[in-house]
Amino acid sequence: MATTEDPRARSESATAAWRRELYAAKPERQGELFSTISGLENEPLYTPDGGEIDYERDLGYPGVYPFTRGVYPSMYRGKLWTMRQFAGFGTAEETNERFRYLLEHGQTGLSTAFDMPTLMGYDSDHHRSVGEVGREGVAIDSLDDMETLFAGIPLDEVSTSMTINSPAAMLLAFYLCVGEEQGVPRAKLRGTIQTDILKEYIAQKEWIFPPEPSMRLVIDMIEFCAQEMPLWHPISISGYHIREAGSTAAQELAFTLADGFAYVEAALERGLDVDEFAPRLSFFFNAHLDFFEEIAKYRAARRIWAHELKERYGAKNPRSWLMRFHTQTAGVSLTAQQPELNIVRTALEAMAAVLGGTQSLHTNSFDEALALPTENAVRLALRTQQVIAHETGVVNTIDPLGGSYYVEELTNRLEAESYDYFDRIRKLGGVIPAIKENFFQREIAEASFRYQHEVEQRQRIIVGVNRYEQEDEEPLEILKIDPTLEGKQIARLEAMRGRRDSAAVESALTRLKEDAAHENRNLMPQIVDASKEYVTMGEMCDALREVWGVWRETPVF
Repeated sequence: MATTEDPRARSESATAAWRRELYAAKPERQGELFSTISGLENEPLYTPDGGEIDYERDLGYPGVYPFTRGVYPSMYRGKLWTMRQFAGFGTAEETNERFRYLLEHGQTGLSTAFDMPTLMGYDSDHHRSVGEVGREGVAIDSLDDMETLFAGIPLDEVSTSMTINSPAAMLLAFYLCVGEEQGVPRAKLRGTIQTDILKEYIAQKEWIFPPEPSMRLVIDMIEFCAQEMPLWHPISISGYHIREAGSTAAQELAFTLADGFAYVEAALERGLDVDEFAPRLSFFFNAHLDFFEEIAKYRAARRIWAHELKERYGAKNPRSWLMRFHTQTAGVSLTAQQPELNIVRTALEAMAAVLGGTQSLHTNSFDEALALPTENAVRLALRTQQVIAHETGVVNTIDPLGGSYYVEELTNRLEAESYDYFDRIRKLGGVIPAIKENFFQREIAEASFRYQHEVEQRQRIIVGVNRYEQEDEEPLEILKIDPTLEGKQIARLEAMRGRRDSAAVESALTRLKEDAAHENRNLMPQIVDASKEYVTMGEMCDALREVWGVWRETPVF
């Protein structure tokens, strides 16, 4: 006799029977957690009855709204992701040598790390810069340094990323000037500058000015690039540092997108048309070790961004709906214990980024828990990407995990978690009021505390740290920055100041302060003019500090 039982009900019944009669008969491992790093509980098995998936609505096709499966129709069958290793240490000369080394070994884009004084808007000879010059990135004080940094590197042939935020406008101006000196018009320059000041207040803490004038400077850059540098990404909205501060994947996703929406709204308030600037907005995500959660995070990010830009902000150009992002493997996942294991961690994280559809990728070097990477370590990190690209077969089909019961369920759950956070942020009045209320900071602190507690209780296992430890490890040879480079950089800065036209410098700084005092003036043209007079980054930041003041955060305990 034919059954009339609904197929889904039959599947649910069979799954329940399997779990009751077979799975439950074998006890689970005790002590370890089976939830994701974000704390999302995982079922032991995912089946068709786990939830409704509408293929056209939720997945679609690569290059087709809502872009869950990728932003380009051919993805890596058409073009591999950009392999962009982060580099920067010492003076501009040393970093220029590292850039050339990486390009010779197959890197396809440059990515620049700056030292702490540069990130905080201080010149190398400032008293707060003592002991930090060139330590964790390259020291760049003026156009003179930027000229050296890119000497012999044709900017019309290479795409450059620069990781800097508060003084981003100054570094972009330096780069633009170097390009023009090489005969490359600003409209032909390609690359990305981070500029994401909101995540600084939320997580990384490298700010200078209060939020409102900082946002003004960001929108000045977005407007300037839309008009003058159409191939340049003026902002890389960055979840990476939010995750490194201790957030969950769900928080990284939600807070990053909330920041992105805040920039869109600020640009619209400026009077820009969304389709004028949205196609050049880019993103930067972390690739952590929870393999499937990370893949689902990227897929959910594309879908949310596409939906909101189209439906909420009325973007008509399909390029405005595309979320293109760079990924970096998780620095916070690297261990000083048994550092060779970091090679394995990085490979898995990079694989998740590729399976999640990244457009650009940096793989951390295995020695970065101890110091800046050696040439050998950074070459191995680059080779990791090349092995994934050419030997694993994961590039041969697009979104190979699409349709996985588990991955689709995780994608949906992370999307839902994000919308819950959007609602909470909206009720606080938006991103900047939420920052001032310490909402983001407190959420991240609580997530970080929970994760650390799980590690200490050995509920989360970190190989070599809380299980499988190894005594008497051989010390690793690490990169050491020559302390004499600080004096060399200061001498170079002093010599440059001695050569320039002091009257032109003072005039440029006066005009910059006058423009900063008028909210309706875009500061980028004046910053470019000042750069050409070899006004230093610190001098420009000091001028803006004089007009705008500085920001002090209320600590979160």
